[in-house]
Amino acid sequence: MSKIAIVFWSATGNTEEMAKAVESGAQEAGAQVSVFSAAEFSADMVADFDAIAFGCPAMGDEVLEEDEFQPMFDSVLPALAGKKVALFGSYGWGDGQWMRDWEEVCQNAGVDFACGCVTANEAPGEEAVAACKKLGASLA
Repeated sequence: MSKIAIVFWSATGNTEEMAKAVESGAQEAGAQVSVFSAAEFSADMVADFDAIAFGCPAMGDEVLEEDEFQPMFDSVLPALAGKKVALFGSYGWGDGQWMRDWEEVCQNAGVDFACGCVTANEAPGEEAVAACKKLGASLA
């Protein structure tokens, strides 16, 4: 049974809703899932999981949340080499540039993506929820 971590930050609940769909998809695929806020997760926890999904909305000028999520992610990034990783998040403006930038940072660090990222404009609709479930299953 795969052990999967879902680590997210959410201000409005949109990314949290996406995290719940990722959790559901991973559990339905038979994985053991642990869900963490960004403040609860650290680099020393990475080795405990077979795969990790990270979720963060676009903030400010299409960047990751800077007070909790970005510092946590920066600290775990070196430990992600060889892990199956997936990214998800919501945005309310722009065109999703924050996700493309985040993917590039990960690729440059040698991160192995289990699947394509999932984004939702504002609250996730049926299509985004289904994509998040598929993302979760791809990690299992």
